[in-house]
Amino acid sequence: MLNQKEMNSITQVDEFAEILAAARRMQQDWLEYGVNYVHLYIEDADGDWLENWGNDEILGNSLLDTIKEFLVSNDDVAVKIRQNLKDRPLFDLAIDLEECLRISREDEKTSAVRDILARHLHICDIDLCELANSLLEKLF
Repeated sequence: MLNQKEMNSITQVDEFAEILAAARRMQQDWLEYGVNYVHLYIEDADGDWLENWGNDEILGNSLLDTIKEFLVSNDDVAVKIRQNLKDRPLFDLAIDLEECLRISREDEKTSAVRDILARHLHICDIDLCELANSLLEKLF
């Protein structure tokens, strides 16, 4: 009887074999069809997908814009965050906060924001729970 570790190794080898076979099929299609092989793998290869790649994510991210605007504002919470920011960029904090704010459960969201603030701020005299709650109130 095989133990769990050996079963996991067999599963990983099987997955790798499938990925390798798919890569070989793609290479064979490339050799057979030339650059036209792209049409086998991409629906809209002749469209403007490359020019618009990522625009909807960047332009349509109003939550990130709201967070960035708040962090550079004169609000007391924003000022406190900026004053205690380590040498990390404010934009990195905004991106991390945006990820946290997409969490649906409030208790998990508060905990995640507190953890992000702990990572980005000098926490000498700051009550992170209070700051995280204040930040969430301001943003929502």
